[in-house]
Amino acid sequence: MKISKSQALTGLLFLFVGLTGFAQEINGSWKGNLDVQGTKMPLIFNVSEESGEISATMDSPSQGATDIPMDETTFIDNTLTIVFKQAGIKYVGELQSDKISGTFYQGGMELPLVLEKTEKTIPGNPELVSSDGALQELMSLDKGDHKYAVEDYFAKPKASTFRFSPDGKYISYREKDENGKRHIYVKEIATGNVTRAIEEKEELVRGYAWLNNNRLAYISDKGGDENYHVFAADLDGGNLKDLTPFDGVQAQFSNLLEEDKHHIIVNLNKNNPQIFEPYKVNVDTGELTQLYENSDVANPIMGYNFDKDGNLKGFTRLKNGVEQDFYYQDGNGGYSILKSLSWKDNFSVLSFDYATENEHDAYVLSNLESDKAKIIRYDLKEDKVLGEVFANENYDVSDMYLSKKRGYELDYVGYEGEKNVVVPISESYKRLHERITDEFPEYQYSIVDATDAEDKLLVFLQSDKLYGEYHSYDVAKDEFTFLYNLMPQLKKEDMAEMRPITFQSRDGKTIHGYITLPKAALNGEKVPVIVNPHGGPQGIRDSWGFNPEAQLFASRGYATLQVNFRISGGYGREFLESGFKQIGRKAMDDVEDGLKYVVEQGWVDKDKAAIYGGSHGGYAVLRGLTKTPDLYACGVDYVGVSNLFTFMDSFPEYWKPYLEIVREIWYDETIPEEKKIMEEVSPVYQIEKIKKPLFVVQGANDPRVNINESDQIVEALRAKGQDVPYMVKYDEGHGFGKEENSIELYKAMMGFFAKHLNEQEVQKPIKG
Repeated sequence: MKISKSQALTGLLFLFVGLTGFAQEINGSWKGNLDVQGTKMPLIFNVSEESGEISATMDSPSQGATDIPMDETTFIDNTLTIVFKQAGIKYVGELQSDKISGTFYQGGMELPLVLEKTEKTIPGNPELVSSDGALQELMSLDKGDHKYAVEDYFAKPKASTFRFSPDGKYISYREKDENGKRHIYVKEIATGNVTRAIEEKEELVRGYAWLNNNRLAYISDKGGDENYHVFAADLDGGNLKDLTPFDGVQAQFSNLLEEDKHHIIVNLNKNNPQIFEPYKVNVDTGELTQLYENSDVANPIMGYNFDKDGNLKGFTRLKNGVEQDFYYQDGNGGYSILKSLSWKDNFSVLSFDYATENEHDAYVLSNLESDKAKIIRYDLKEDKVLGEVFANENYDVSDMYLSKKRGYELDYVGYEGEKNVVVPISESYKRLHERITDEFPEYQYSIVDATDAEDKLLVFLQSDKLYGEYHSYDVAKDEFTFLYNLMPQLKKEDMAEMRPITFQSRDGKTIHGYITLPKAALNGEKVPVIVNPHGGPQGIRDSWGFNPEAQLFASRGYATLQVNFRISGGYGREFLESGFKQIGRKAMDDVEDGLKYVVEQGWVDKDKAAIYGGSHGGYAVLRGLTKTPDLYACGVDYVGVSNLFTFMDSFPEYWKPYLEIVREIWYDETIPEEKKIMEEVSPVYQIEKIKKPLFVVQGANDPRVNINESDQIVEALRAKGQDVPYMVKYDEGHGFGKEENSIELYKAMMGFFAKHLNEQEVQKPIKG
């Protein structure tokens, strides 16, 4: 039986085993490589005994996963047998001195697997990590009579994420227990009875949603590895089922089906880790049906367009790494190319227009004939524009909403300018918009949920000084009811103002951003400033609203500068593309020009500017400290890239099809001139220029920015005698999701800023 490479890879990344029949010689770590048609897949089994109890864990180095708990194993007569029934996996090997020789079985395959004794490893170099004591000493420097503690800004709300059941009989929400776990509860509105539907255990519940009136779904991964699973449970917590039980596979939640409450569509990379394919999943039984095959790895499908009934109407295929073809139904059961586009073109179906008799009419977001993305009505079968729905001359349009109750009438469109803007379209929504804005004139609002009958709405309010409030609205009664303030401990009158700013870059480009100013700055005092470049960087932007980081910084007397530098999203195609091949160069110029602007306004002290950011923002920290060594007093690099070459080499499998696009956005090392630029803008090659203090923070399981990116910069700086505090969390990925870890991060950051902006003293280096 011939097994395809994609089939062979399925299920091989994670095994769950436990041990019986333990012998001392089997104790320790055993490493082997599965050779699956040329692809090497390392596995490490760690066996130990404590108090007579035998246990084992597994590491998957290629996935950055460690200490996965085992489930079932025997060691009898010198033969090790491992079985994982759910995945149909069996391994049988004979211990021979210092190795185990055996065979790995799965789905008709028989692969040789030799395990050899090895030393247990964890991601990165743990010798570089600062000790707990050293980091605690750093945290202690955040002194002063502060009204609010770090926990006030970063402790998860006691309750959050309120949602109505589709029929409106229940309201669900997340509630935090005394151990910081955020379980999901369901309250019956008529009786007030509350049940716990979903329990958050060791792994975080990353998000949840109602599937139908009796069942909820949630997603979770392992230690931040981003291999998400979709789970479902009944209202009382019963019938809990992993709907995507494939280890080492990422599930992407795709579609809730308006007309089918017992199925959803998810995209899985189970047949090949580089590409995703759509599956229809029964939320009660877990039965999966593959809806389309995405088998061309060289030209993979990037996205699928399903209608409300779950019918695949079209899809977008990447071609030659940088072009894309939009396919649509050809009327004969297949699909044909409707448009051939550059990957830079935007032609995306927001929704089909169910208010017309033509099933091919759709609302499309497009920038094919304009710099700014706009919403048009389009006949996909005839390939023609039916009319423009909405456009803005300064900003990309980004949002729209259809009312199912009123026959899918278009209610509103929206875009993000200096603030979020809602533009009512239907007469019904015009009345609702006026009612909400009259009731809550100080705040931005969004409708975060509605019942199927649209008779009950959940309205979420926010401003630069309000983290968020939920109010329910009874349409028939025309009545608002306050539900919950997410952060009641933070009083609005104590919060800092976030101001939109606009300035000219050194080459004449109009740049937008925000400055959050503590009260001292409003009173005419020049204050220290934290320059905070955003992540991404392409297509991402900073926004007006409540920012816990900026508010924490303001509480300590620091302003926060956020610049939407060229390549940021929302400002049109020309602005976005003007930042291509300019990461670390003109994009950084814009950040520097923003700092110059706020200094000229008299708000901040130019000699007390720090730089802090995460992901690309972390890269910008390192680049800022090398590009302009005297501009910043210090920096905090959070999961940031230090070496553009190793960054691109360590992409997760599902990013690799987009490598050519990344090369067009960042740089292409195969082009000699660009390779030279990569060396110039990779901070690890400019270590000698870093002379200001740096604090580095990393999640060990980060699949996007590998821990090696942080290790490189810490090791290089330490080698030249520089003190670099280094925080690593081994249960986190790309950014900290666990409350206790986030709080530790910001406490240490506040101590670091206190030391280097307010000149607090520490008795010894922070390395530990």
